[in-house]
Amino acid sequence: MNLAEKYIEKQISSLMKIKDIPDFRPGDVVKVHNKIVDESNERIQIFEGVCIARTNSKLGSTFKVKKISCGMCFEKTFPLYSPLVTKIELLRRGKVRRAKLYYMRELVGKVARIKEKRDLSHIKSAKKQPV
Repeated sequence: MNLAEKYIEKQISSLMKIKDIPDFRPGDVVKVHNKIVDESNERIQIFEGVCIARTNSKLGSTFKVKKISCGMCFEKTFPLYSPLVTKIELLRRGKVRRAKLYYMRELVGKVARIKEKRDLSHIKSAKKQPV
C-alpha cells in the first residue's frame, strides 16, 4: 500500500469509530438523519425510503435513497462518510436480485413494493430424535 491508501484507510477507520454505519444493501428501507445548516440555525431532517443504489469507493462512497411522498418520487444521494449524515437506521431488509434498482424510479404505488427478506439464522436445525 502506498501512502495515499494508508491515509484513506486511517481516515475510514477513524470515521467508523465515530459513526455506526449499518450493513445495508440496495432494496433495504433506511432512515437517514441529515443535518441541515441554515443561516442561523441547524436542524436534522429525516429522509426515509428505499436504498436503490450504493457505490463503494473508499471515502467517496455514496448511496441513493428513493422516497414516495404525496404521489411524487424523490431521490437523494448521500455521501456515506459525510459529517452531515448524522445517523443511518436500517428499518427493513429487502429481497432483490440486482445491485442497482434504477427501474424503481418509474414505479409508484403497489408495484413499487419490495418483498421483505426473511432472516432464519436464529432458527437452529432440529435433528429428528429416533423414537
